Amino acid sequence: MNKIMLVLEREFLTRVRKKSFIIMTILTPILFAALMIVPAVIATLEDKNERHIAVIDDAGIFEGKIPETEYLKFTFLHDVEVDDIKETFHESNYYAVLFIGKMVASTPDAVVLYSDKQPSIDITSHISSALKNEIESQKLMSYDIENLDEILNNIKTSIRVRTIKWTKDGEAKESSTELAMGLAYILSFMVYMLIFLFGNQVMRGVIEEKSSRIVEVIVSSVKPFQLMMGKILGIAAVSLVQIVLWIILTFGLVTVGTSLLMDKSDTADTNKQMVTSIMETQGGAQVIPDTAGANDDFVSEMMGALSNVNFALIIGGFIFFFIGGYLLYAAMFAAVGSAVENEADTQQLMLPITIPLILAIVVMVSGLRSPDGAISFWFSMIPFTSPIVMITRLPYGVPTWELILSGSLLVVTFIFMTWLAAKVYRTGILLYGKKHSWGEIWKWIRYSN
Repeated sequence: MNKIMLVLEREFLTRVRKKSFIIMTILTPILFAALMIVPAVIATLEDKNERHIAVIDDAGIFEGKIPETEYLKFTFLHDVEVDDIKETFHESNYYAVLFIGKMVASTPDAVVLYSDKQPSIDITSHISSALKNEIESQKLMSYDIENLDEILNNIKTSIRVRTIKWTKDGEAKESSTELAMGLAYILSFMVYMLIFLFGNQVMRGVIEEKSSRIVEVIVSSVKPFQLMMGKILGIAAVSLVQIVLWIILTFGLVTVGTSLLMDKSDTADTNKQMVTSIMETQGGAQVIPDTAGANDDFVSEMMGALSNVNFALIIGGFIFFFIGGYLLYAAMFAAVGSAVENEADTQQLMLPITIPLILAIVVMVSGLRSPDGAISFWFSMIPFTSPIVMITRLPYGVPTWELILSGSLLVVTFIFMTWLAAKVYRTGILLYGKKHSWGEIWKWIRYSN
């Protein structure tokens, strides 16, 4: 055990003193904070360039029916053809020319927007929505229904489904499916990336020591199993320290950045827009009412849901399943590294390791939609996929017995896989000059000594 600790200490100190470790530890939180703050800030900024669009309405029914905004104006032209304005378009102040054909009600392609620039999706959506509403109104009016406008206003309905979570004590807490989905996606993908990142570091370290023949000196005083375990645990300690620093620094940068970039007077509006933009990304825009009061309720509910998230459980589960998944896969990465002499030779041996991780990402997508489904449940129990799939389920709420069972299976499988990897490591680490197949590696595992 003392020798394992010595190897662990060597690996840890060697790596934390590297410039790459320091640079990545500083830059990664800055990147994470930027990914959180910048899109939200950009989403709150309005395009204040006023754009004038000329409208040629051959149908003759849309004049005054396309609502203008503060920065989007429409001018209806009469007795003008598109070809006429095309010749003088560059000298005019128009942003675009909107042509509405006579057959617009039966031929949707009869609407064309001409411009020397690529119009944004906001502009095209605004126009298509206005024309669609007017055509539908015209069609309804043809049925000669009395008080049609009043009826249409009365039947307009906006539905937003709130979610309330009942605890075992019967307490009701505000929750959010979209918030849970966002957390599940981000954390699961982080586990996937970090397992690959730090697992590859283990493999490269083994390859470097083997190719430089340093390992021949080391194993004269340390058993191969002790060397492998010390290397795996040393890099695990480095990764844990780095993740904790990332979390602390990212949280600090987001807090400071938010307070510096946003005016205090606009805090309420900004928070509302930030939450709304996040929800639109997750598909929640379809159920958000347009009224100011409803938006206030929505933001209040989102903040309430955020305050009710069990971050201690989620962060603790993230660290446990990441460390467990890392240790499991790092043992396999170390075994592969010991069986080759350079990184190019690892391709033929990496497939059995990467397939479970890729499969876990595929199941993660299913887990986002059905976290309690049979597929999500079983793959959250299988140790080779549970570090990713269980993290996907965690923000939605997972029974305690499932967490204990999944964690126990992960620990037992790690111990067993480490035993197998050690048998491969002790043989392969001192073999040179040949590419080894899985058949030969299986023989190494079966060696009694």
